[in-house]
Amino acid sequence: MVMQQYLLTYSGVVFALYLHHVIRAIEVPLDPNIQSELSQPPTITEQSVKDYIVDPRDNIFIECEAKGNPVPTFSWTRNGKFFNVAKDPKVSMQRRSGTLVIDFRGGGRPEDYEGEYQCSARNEYGTALSSKILLQVSRSPLWPKEHLDLVEIDEGSPLTLKCNPPPGLPPPVIFWMSSSMEPIHQDKRVSQGQNGDLYFSNVMLQDAQTDYSCNARFHFTHTIQQKNPYTLKVQTTRGVMETTPSFMYPYGTSSNQIVLRGVDLLLECIASGVPAPDIMWYKKGGELPTDKTKLENFNKALRITNVSEEDSGEYFCLASNKMGSIRHTISVRVKAAPYWLDEPQNLILAPGEDGRLVCRANGNPKPTIQWLVNGEPIESAPPNPSREVAGDTIVFRDTQIGSSAVYQCNASNEHGYLLANAFVSVLDVPPRILAPRNQLIKVIQYNRTLLDCPFFGSPIPTLRWFKNGQGSALDGENYQRHENGSLEINMARKEDQGIYTCVATNILGKAENQVRLEIKDPTRIVRGPEDLIVKRGSMVRLDCRIKHDSTLKLTVTWLKDDTPLYIGNRMKKEDDGLIIYGVAEKDQGDYTCVASTELDKDSAKAFLTVLAVVSAPTNRMTALPKERPERPRDLELTDLAERSVRLTWIPGDDNNSPITDYVVQFEEDKFQPGSWYNHSRYPGSVNSAVLRLSPYVNYQFRVIAVNEVGSSLPSLPSERYHTIGASPEINPTGVRGAGTQKNNMEITWTPLNATQAYGPNLRYIVNWRQRDTRESWSNETVRTTRHVVWNTPIYVPYEIKVQAENDFGRAPEPDVIIGYSGEDLPSAPRYIRIRQPNLETITLEWDHPEHPNGILTGYNLRYQAFNGSKTGRTLVETFSPNQTRFTLKRTDPISRYRFFLRARTQVGDGESIVEESPAPLNEATPTPAYTKNHVDIATQGWFIGLMCAIALLVLILLIVCFIKRSRGGKYPVREKVEVLDHEDHKVDDPSFDYSDEDNKEPPGSHTSLDGTIKQESDDSLVDYGEGGEGQFNEDGSFIGQYTVKKDKEETEGNESSEATSPVNAIYSLA
Repeated sequence: MVMQQYLLTYSGVVFALYLHHVIRAIEVPLDPNIQSELSQPPTITEQSVKDYIVDPRDNIFIECEAKGNPVPTFSWTRNGKFFNVAKDPKVSMQRRSGTLVIDFRGGGRPEDYEGEYQCSARNEYGTALSSKILLQVSRSPLWPKEHLDLVEIDEGSPLTLKCNPPPGLPPPVIFWMSSSMEPIHQDKRVSQGQNGDLYFSNVMLQDAQTDYSCNARFHFTHTIQQKNPYTLKVQTTRGVMETTPSFMYPYGTSSNQIVLRGVDLLLECIASGVPAPDIMWYKKGGELPTDKTKLENFNKALRITNVSEEDSGEYFCLASNKMGSIRHTISVRVKAAPYWLDEPQNLILAPGEDGRLVCRANGNPKPTIQWLVNGEPIESAPPNPSREVAGDTIVFRDTQIGSSAVYQCNASNEHGYLLANAFVSVLDVPPRILAPRNQLIKVIQYNRTLLDCPFFGSPIPTLRWFKNGQGSALDGENYQRHENGSLEINMARKEDQGIYTCVATNILGKAENQVRLEIKDPTRIVRGPEDLIVKRGSMVRLDCRIKHDSTLKLTVTWLKDDTPLYIGNRMKKEDDGLIIYGVAEKDQGDYTCVASTELDKDSAKAFLTVLAVVSAPTNRMTALPKERPERPRDLELTDLAERSVRLTWIPGDDNNSPITDYVVQFEEDKFQPGSWYNHSRYPGSVNSAVLRLSPYVNYQFRVIAVNEVGSSLPSLPSERYHTIGASPEINPTGVRGAGTQKNNMEITWTPLNATQAYGPNLRYIVNWRQRDTRESWSNETVRTTRHVVWNTPIYVPYEIKVQAENDFGRAPEPDVIIGYSGEDLPSAPRYIRIRQPNLETITLEWDHPEHPNGILTGYNLRYQAFNGSKTGRTLVETFSPNQTRFTLKRTDPISRYRFFLRARTQVGDGESIVEESPAPLNEATPTPAYTKNHVDIATQGWFIGLMCAIALLVLILLIVCFIKRSRGGKYPVREKVEVLDHEDHKVDDPSFDYSDEDNKEPPGSHTSLDGTIKQESDDSLVDYGEGGEGQFNEDGSFIGQYTVKKDKEETEGNESSEATSPVNAIYSLA
């Protein structure tokens, strides 16, 4: 299984940008062997719903299943307190499961177990929590007894019959019937409201012919309770006066309604009046969302499914009859229980790696985020220095073994909550190859092929491919490496044949596997069968000569009319063809030769025509030759309708072969005049058909007859029929948005065809806006199939909608798709950290760019060794976008390295970040010799004492010389200094080995640790101190920067400058 990285981008403050870059994560393969070996914190896999209503007649099962390694143990809380399952004999947990079973076979009240339950699954690596499950027992309360008086009402007056059903759990389904169990007929005058009441817009005399009883059906008990019936007495008048509408529900001219996001919004308006009013619905400042709007209850109810924030606003219903109209305004506000934007995902890291858990939710009002660890609030958890909580994100840095835990994110507001578990598991696993060993892959020459090498490890291994066990890693040109471990060969050639080795490496080791690739020649029919016309009774040969790879098994099959051919006694199948003896009329048809191997196949087809032999007349009727039918004629259009027409034709002669099918074709003259398309197909026994048509198409039809010989010529076209227009019913498909430049986004789509346009002046309304920004939609109406949005930010997501429109109206609201503006070069990586754990390796770690400006495709690293002014050759490494770590094997322990790192998108390489490795520890010592323990000699007490002693002796000598000179005496000060210095070194530091004049070392050399003499470069320590270039010993030690600089140039250039040097002062005194 392949390790992956997930890229999360977020526009906001700098810290938010830091938190939402690529997260390094490892995905554990589903291989059972690996799953059983790796430790894993618990994960909840099954649980009951949050609002759990149970049937009181059944046992109660509260689900809780989890997985983990070791296998988790389970416990429960009830109403926030520990629930001791062992104390209640009615309660048990299923084996190897956390599911609670409450058994009532021995008696008991289910109501006693109502409450809020929560399950915990734990093992040694953490604790996972289920959601809080509210257990309630279904109730079917009885209808309260009541006496209903006779309802007396004038004819034409409005009436409301109250239901007032008993509150059940869940609420019952309400319907009205008569006492004789006859359903009440409902229409726009008489209808049931959503509250269960029965409304009469106006009462008529026939309404008194029955009584009215409200019925409640309860879900779990499947029982129906009936309310005492209402009886009506309608008072008649000479004539019913017509009245203007008046609202029976809701009351007044306006009302408010709150609905939660994701549920259905139901608005209702019921009006009285004579005659019964008609109800129409509108939305202020916009149109009703036609794709999710439904009118119910004779237009008295408006249902909008799956409401979103865009459905907020003011809606009004208009009730009208011929006497007038009134309207009621309903202000709708959409609230939202929490819903996920970024649900935290399980995070598997290697020791020392960084990662983060992100928990982003939205809602109205904005939900609050609470983090828990192993079921306890994170604030009260033991401190963890590698963990930092930043609002909706937990950042982990330099994680170590033992940091595994299960984290819970709780997002809640007044309308509900979300709870998600995500574990953090720290694993160190050597690389493993998951593919079978020593695979053999065969591929046809010049075909594309994939060599698979799935792998797993922690840290994420680096995978490389090699061919025939030598050479550099394969990548580029004809090869392409994929992150899942596969090596793609774009076009397999003969020279690509060989043994390929994939090697997966991380700091814990490496694993490898071999794949043998064999390139095979393609299978080709070099001479296939040809169309033949033969006489009945003759012999015919159909050729099929094949060239194929000799190492592959060849199979040759023959088809007749696209079905397998039965090789009987009259047929003989040969290696290069098929022979048919005594050809009969039934042998006529299409013959296909199919040559196939395990890797490929080829085919060739020909038509065999059999002619009947014409003989002298006899008493028996001679068989007539069969031919293709004559074309149909006299096409006629009748039953003209908006979306259909009847087409009738007269069949032509079948030419001794019955007509089996008729194919109806059409042509339209607006978009592609002259092009004919199949419309429909009908049996040969009919000569009339009703054709379904699209709006706003100028149709012309023709018919083709088909028999077993073939197809007739097309009939002459029918007269044209132009259907009336309508608004489009579908929107363009294939909508996508992608940048072609860094400051634009090109929106393209597949246009509607002639039968989808439905009207004149087809155009497209293109809408776009940045995602997650609350900005209003921008739009443009175009007649082409593309639109370019300019001046866009670099690589940001956009919501895009493309809606079709013609002169008759618009298509339904289109789906929103996500596109992205153009990419640009990425910024430099945030940092490079260089670590030197030892003298053999240098480890680089880096972070992703602060501004990726697109999808990262990888990194380029250039580096070179240098010692002062001397530099080595530049080396280049390329990395996948997932890799943020590289270990370099040093060629020597002294040289330093300079690194240039760039991130890469499909646009190209971005800015580079430059860093140099720190100086090795031995360069910090004042001696040219390499010290094994890397001790800084300048901090040693003996060295400080020695230097102080030398300074004191020089001062004393200067004083003595001054006194001598004042007395007129002279003596060789230089020799005296050398003798004293020589003696001091020999006494205080036995590591300094001075020799006399006869045993002096050659100039420019020094003694190494093993006593051998090593020759230095031409520039000595003194020369470097005089301003020359720094040089290196043979072991690479850098010298020169610790010497005392002499004023050589001043001495050579100006003789008077000697007195400024302390040593020259001594000579002058002498």
